[in-house]
Amino acid sequence: MALAAAAAGAVVAVTLTAGTADAGTGTGYLHTSGNKIVDSTGATVRLTGINWFGMETDNHTFHGLWAGRPATWTQQIDHMAQLGFNTIRVPYTGDSLRSGATATSVNTDTNPELVGLSPLQILDKVVNYAGSKGMRIILDRHRPTAAGQTPLWYTAAASEASEIADWQSLASRYANNPTVIGADLFNEPHADGTDPNGTGSCWGCGDTTKDWRLAAERIGNAVLQTNSNWLIFVEGVSCDGNGGSPNVYDNIPDDPMACDWWGGNLSKAGTYPVRLNVANRLVYSAHDYGISVYDRQPWFKDPNFPNNLPDVWDHFWGYLYKQNIAPVLVGEFGSTLQNPLDTQWLTKLMQYMGQGTNGISFTYWSWNPDSGDTGGIVSDDWNTVNQAKMNIIGPYLNPPVGGGGPTSQGPTSPSPSRSVSTSPSPSRSASSSPPPANGGCSATYEVTSSWPGSPGGFQTTVTVKAGTSAISKWTIKWTFANGQTITQLWNGTLTASGSAVTVTNTAYNGTIPANGSTSFGFTGTWTGTNAVPTLTCTA
Repeated sequence: MALAAAAAGAVVAVTLTAGTADAGTGTGYLHTSGNKIVDSTGATVRLTGINWFGMETDNHTFHGLWAGRPATWTQQIDHMAQLGFNTIRVPYTGDSLRSGATATSVNTDTNPELVGLSPLQILDKVVNYAGSKGMRIILDRHRPTAAGQTPLWYTAAASEASEIADWQSLASRYANNPTVIGADLFNEPHADGTDPNGTGSCWGCGDTTKDWRLAAERIGNAVLQTNSNWLIFVEGVSCDGNGGSPNVYDNIPDDPMACDWWGGNLSKAGTYPVRLNVANRLVYSAHDYGISVYDRQPWFKDPNFPNNLPDVWDHFWGYLYKQNIAPVLVGEFGSTLQNPLDTQWLTKLMQYMGQGTNGISFTYWSWNPDSGDTGGIVSDDWNTVNQAKMNIIGPYLNPPVGGGGPTSQGPTSPSPSRSVSTSPSPSRSASSSPPPANGGCSATYEVTSSWPGSPGGFQTTVTVKAGTSAISKWTIKWTFANGQTITQLWNGTLTASGSAVTVTNTAYNGTIPANGSTSFGFTGTWTGTNAVPTLTCTA
């Protein structure tokens, strides 16, 4: 189903589990090998990312740039990375690429360095900063224009030729920057009307005005002519047939598996594969959603729910991965989790996609709290994490750990420095506990940003590292010496008594492999001197 959206962020924490010890996004450009995505050295890379939308809307830039402290644009990216998301899928529309396009709703206090920049210049900054964190970027042609989603990849106002021109412009712009790994050619092509007279997107029907598979070949090959290093992500359609939905009024029994979510039906890709002129560049991309988006999918009514879901996913797109035909990226999936059945759906989907580097890649929808159907990973303050979602998703994330950064600073703007306010920001300050012994742990306390006031505010990341043996739980203790107080803490369980602070692990980040690490973060207030405390770590 088509979704709207808007963005959020701040700093939180990396979650490493035994299943994600081989984390990261690799080095250099990526390509494919069977059902794997691999880097320039041949090492397997699994993308576990997040959607951050807004550039496809009338704002023409990322939503959430209007947020107040501490959610600056750099802190939002920090937050994503520290939670464990290693990739950002960036929806856009061609309208945002035009000369004269204006980015709106940028907070002049929290993001002064973005004020007055064009949408592309802001995108350059996000690309470069994300690359410095070891993250990757997927660009997604989400809509032909900012007016909204369409069944076909083109309209009277935005031709296929204009889409190709936009893609080639972006492919050229980021040709020397492997942070940007590829093109999701068009978001959620889908049926329109009923068959046999459907006018929406089909797969394999042979009509060049409707066959998305043939269009993906034309557009993908044009992109690869400009930048042969990019991955080409091709979504499915919604229904089998000639571009329409089954006619429920024709007295002919309808196949309950004839239609999936918009962009989710790749059931015919095995018979009618996308053929690209550059080998090892194709990744199929499917979308899947919960009951909060649309409650009438037939598989939600199955008495065997949720154990019936793997067969559903096998049918529509999972077979491509399981039969080693091509890699799959689940480009969108999400829910508000307000319906308890959606918790079962999301849990089963994460299990289906798997852990570690050998699982199916994904980008969760969405970072933004203003997605009406699903909500976001962060709440309306652009800072507070939805812990119910992260408890399910967190164990399946492969955090970025370096590599994949830009080889150039971007075509129009330099790599940004971290900025959190219009006032001078103090230099980072940090302290560490003693090095861990076997079976033990150490902790590093780092003030990542600070701002003046009465009282002032600050944000801190505490990194917990295991010694040469894995640990299953941890406790960090310290005492504030100057009256600092914690206002909000994430990825940990806080107990405070006066100036004495104790933080223990959550259910999903207590296990740390040997020499691995996780982290938690918090915001707080200070008066006078924001001195860095001495930490102790026990496991």
